Amino acid sequence: MSNLKKNYSEFAQIASLIDEGRNRAFHKVNEELVLLYFKVGNIISTKVSEGAWGEGTVDELAGYIETSYPGLTGFNRRGLYRMKQFYETYTVNEFVSPMATHLQTYLKTTPDNSKVSTLPTQLTDNNYLHHEFVTTVLTQINWTNHRLILSKTKSPEEKFYYLLTSIKEKYSTRELERALNTAQFERVMLSNPIVSAVRTQLPQNLFKDPYIFEFLDLPEGHSEKDLEKALIKNLQKFILEVGKGFTYMGNQYRLQVGNKDYFTDLLFYHRDLQCLVLFDLKIQEFEPEFLGKLNFYMEALDRDVKRKHENPSVGVLLCKGKDTEVVEYAMARNTSPALIADYETKLIPKKVLADKLHQLGEELSKEDID
Repeated sequence: MSNLKKNYSEFAQIASLIDEGRNRAFHKVNEELVLLYFKVGNIISTKVSEGAWGEGTVDELAGYIETSYPGLTGFNRRGLYRMKQFYETYTVNEFVSPMATHLQTYLKTTPDNSKVSTLPTQLTDNNYLHHEFVTTVLTQINWTNHRLILSKTKSPEEKFYYLLTSIKEKYSTRELERALNTAQFERVMLSNPIVSAVRTQLPQNLFKDPYIFEFLDLPEGHSEKDLEKALIKNLQKFILEVGKGFTYMGNQYRLQVGNKDYFTDLLFYHRDLQCLVLFDLKIQEFEPEFLGKLNFYMEALDRDVKRKHENPSVGVLLCKGKDTEVVEYAMARNTSPALIADYETKLIPKKVLADKLHQLGEELSKEDID
């Protein structure tokens, strides 16, 4: 039996090597495919913009490829124009220049991009930035995900967000589609002002507001217990909504303070933040006293559960609505890393969130002028 276990252990090592090899091969194939589409798009865009090719020529090219490579998909007229759009969307002037600061930050923190650390002066060169962007960012996600981002986003900032989030979270096509359909970009951007009182303690673009739980089948007049049970039942979808960096630790987590037991709602650990994150659930609009209870829980977590090497706990109050002015007053003297966010059980129209984001941008611009 011991020899059998030993063999299985050695077999598992080989299986792991096979998986790693297949993943590398898949990544390489995807990288070459994306680069091919980008280069084809470059040629078509250049020829069309110079007036050398018209729509008829692109149709002829599609026919030529079909004849030369029978069974090869993706190179029909529609596919070729999609490659043209792909190239034109991510050219230097239209995309990389506005995103230069964000791109520099990303390239500097990319573990496998060793060239960046040795060529810091070239980061101000748009040609260099464009090359690094194409080879280091665009090739990291599959073509189907690229098509989704191209068709469902407008601004360079929005595209850049979904590109980097897809890479970081390793989004499948279904996961990316959900992020796009629930207007994740707008929600993340709108969430930042809500944590203004503790902005230095929480990283930007990590938490959302509101959270969308369209996957819950809650009855009318549901209780907080109903909400908690529904989220636990749909835990995988809940974690996808809050972010893949979260690891579930339990619900009704017991905290003993003095001679009393207290029970939290949903407790997670965040790998990147290296801290406990508590989600406290409320089925009503935010009230200032909710914050006192959340701070109490976080203090207990930090004293009795947090390990020495971990960072202070973070609390998230999920409420069914909030008055922004009340939140600002409540958070003004709050020193704990906490935030208040809405949750919705139905999808919010993207236009509504986009209008809110636009309004916020105008308000911030006025503040800068004043």
